Formats: sequence, structure tokens, C-alpha cells
Amino acid sequence: MASTCFLMGPFKQIKKMFAETRLIATVVVLVMMVLTFIAAIVWKKAGLTLIFIIIQSLAMTWYSLSYIPYARDAVKKTVSAFLEV
Repeated sequence: MASTCFLMGPFKQIKKMFAETRLIATVVVLVMMVLTFIAAIVWKKAGLTLIFIIIQSLAMTWYSLSYIPYARDAVKKTVSAFLEV
């Protein structure tokens, strides 16, 4: 997020982050960032921290895919094909 903020500018980046197509992914990434820090620093739970990092990474990947045309559709089809097998 910081790299695209550098390229586009902070206001344009924030506007795009909270666009309808990216809203859920943005919220999940931000919430998982906060929970990761809380789990690591306050609760000192390594396993929970790892789970939050994994969820955060998946949400960031989903967020990034929203910038590539038809990428989310391709991922959805691939995952559904693997789940049907």
C-alpha cells in the first residue's frame, strides 16, 4: 500500500482503497494489521500472530488483484476448480 501511495499520491490512494470493489479487502488488511500487533506485543501469542499475518497477506493479495483486470475472476475460477476435485 505504501508503494502505490508513493506512486499515486496519498489522497488518490486512500480514495481508491475505499472504493466499492476494494472496501472489504482494505478493511480486512487494516484490521489484521492492528490485530497482528496486538497479538504479538500485548497478548504475546505467536500462533495467533501467525494466523493474523496469513489472513493479512491473503487480504493484501486480494486487494492487489483488484488492480489487474479479470484477475479476481481467474482466481475465483481456479479455487472453485480445485475445490470441486
